[in-house]
Amino acid sequence: MTKSESFLPHPSIFLGKERLKLIRGYRVHEQRTPSQALLVVTPSQTIGPFFSGGLVRPGDNDVACVTPGGARAQGTPITIHGQVLDENANPVRKALIEIWQANKWGKYEHPDDITLAPLDPNFKGWGRTLTDADGRYAFRSIKPGPYPNLGYDNWMRPPHVHFSLFAAGVMQRLITQMYFPDEELNDIDPILNGIDDLRARASLIARRMPDAADGSSVFSFDIVLRGVEETPFFAER
Repeated sequence: MTKSESFLPHPSIFLGKERLKLIRGYRVHEQRTPSQALLVVTPSQTIGPFFSGGLVRPGDNDVACVTPGGARAQGTPITIHGQVLDENANPVRKALIEIWQANKWGKYEHPDDITLAPLDPNFKGWGRTLTDADGRYAFRSIKPGPYPNLGYDNWMRPPHVHFSLFAAGVMQRLITQMYFPDEELNDIDPILNGIDDLRARASLIARRMPDAADGSSVFSFDIVLRGVEETPFFAER
């Protein structure tokens, strides 16, 4: 038997009640083979110049309450604001920004979070907004807690906020994380420190600003698209 013949399905092999089929150009073996031709992957294209986020509702930029004006989540109140810029420092208007984060105790409002930290019934855990004509955005939230990265030596991840961004001319959504200044866990976090460029790494750490009139802590986080000052983005998993 030749090497190529060893990959042909045996005549007695069935998939359910149908005989396995040999598809031209697809190498198969006895344990696994398709019964249908493979589907063609839809190619991606630019989002175009007229992208508009139509799913943003009043109050969507408030992460710390489930309904506008409702009870607020436990934790230190924070405001995150910033500006989305292109490589020439021009503002990017109508960019759709989404964020999600853990609650005060480091627990995500997500069924896949199996840590034993408590949930907060008043914590929404995510937010969404559009940048204005000057490329500016703002979110209200609470400072997230650290949490163990289960399955990876259980190292503690520093407090951080996940950012997702869509904008005109962007081929696919951009994902990054914002970290808080003066956090000891920043210095040992493998994900943050996996960015070799020190300037790029520093760009993911928000700047502490003067407190707001209501006493909440304020952090500034700008996002730069393209160019030497580009914000580091992560692959989706």
